[in-house]
Amino acid sequence: MRWLPAVGALALVLAAATAQADGAWLALTERQREQALRVGQRSVTVESFGEEWRVVNGAGESVTVITPFHRLVWAARHAAFKNEAVQPKEQDRLIEELKERLRFEVNLNGPREDFARYFRPRLVLGARQIEPSLVQNERTGIRQENGTYLARCVYWFPSKDITGTSRLTLVVRDADGRDVTNFAIDLGTMR
Repeated sequence: MRWLPAVGALALVLAAATAQADGAWLALTERQREQALRVGQRSVTVESFGEEWRVVNGAGESVTVITPFHRLVWAARHAAFKNEAVQPKEQDRLIEELKERLRFEVNLNGPREDFARYFRPRLVLGARQIEPSLVQNERTGIRQENGTYLARCVYWFPSKDITGTSRLTLVVRDADGRDVTNFAIDLGTMR
């Protein structure tokens, strides 16, 4: 009977590995919803929370991919800090918010306060370029200690042609259509 805890721990590790091997969950089953809530509640003691969904490029800029699973994990984490639970109605609202689309929260560095104002993102999926359904560029970047500015932008894209294992490139262009930066995103490594 001493082996029961070890078997239980092994089962949890295998379940987590299987979940990640399946890739990002773009639509959640009831079981995946429950798992997201559990992961979020337990994440309050995890310093590396969120790294699964974060991609950093060579310039030190980052993008966080908000999948339905990630959004529920995030909500459950915040609720756990207040000793609360995410109510079913709120869960439904959060899932509906990401129905048939993905959100990308991007941190970009630039030389001026308004450098990101007219940026236009594209998602590249193979030979296809997917246009955003909503773009929210920060108009006034935050001055950093090194004299550059940080702009936090949010981009929404339709997920119709995207699968949970898609390999995407998020390309950000300036107003003249020149590439400013890009991020290689492998949804197969996320939930």
